[in-house]
Amino acid sequence: MQLNDLRPAAGSRKNRKRLGRGNASGTGTTAGRGTKGQLSRSGGGKGPGFEGGQMVLAMRLPKLPGFTNPNRVEYAPVNLSRLEALYADGETVDGASLCEKGVIKHEYELVKVLGDGELTKKLTVKVDKVSASAKAKIEAAGGKVEQAC
Repeated sequence: MQLNDLRPAAGSRKNRKRLGRGNASGTGTTAGRGTKGQLSRSGGGKGPGFEGGQMVLAMRLPKLPGFTNPNRVEYAPVNLSRLEALYADGETVDGASLCEKGVIKHEYELVKVLGDGELTKKLTVKVDKVSASAKAKIEAAGGKVEQAC
């Protein structure tokens, strides 16, 4: 047997029905759509979501409540437990060092240090925001919190 000998099984493949190709074909004139009416027309029929003339579901449902504040400021959260694992004693925590260690994607991202976890190392923290609990833990460990430039 060769590849060029392969054929589909007899009767498994049918030719498509060629509509509107003369009356002798059996599907000429109206091309199998019947006479007149919505479904016989080009583009006829009901669109998706049509509910028999009743108000469509998408229009019956209420709109979403509230609004999105365009002036919202997002901070990348960094916990003290993460700083404890990544930084050595006496190091400075800022956007550049956080980016270098893979905590944030870009050094210009806004960062907020949160107080989850314990801190035993002296760190100088220069980020955009620090929570009150994080600030207390950093200063208790002998470190200091400075405002970012």
